[in-house]
Amino acid sequence: MTQKHLRGFALLDRTRRRQIASKGGKTAHARGVAHEWSSEQARAAGRKGGLAHHAKRMKQHQQQHPHHQPTPAM
Repeated sequence: MTQKHLRGFALLDRTRRRQIASKGGKTAHARGVAHEWSSEQARAAGRKGGLAHHAKRMKQHQQQHPHHQPTPAM
């Protein structure tokens, strides 16, 4: 496997990346160009993330226990 070379922001330590991202967010809000989530958008994004996480966990479980059949939901 080839070694991945870090470039740009990946070279910075985590604290410095967070500082830069924070400045960008504050600037965007000050200029009025930042995206503001509606409660419906936030709900949809949270649901999508939860479903993706659940699918990933189920796949990991199936790989670890290939002969196990889940019980049907009621």
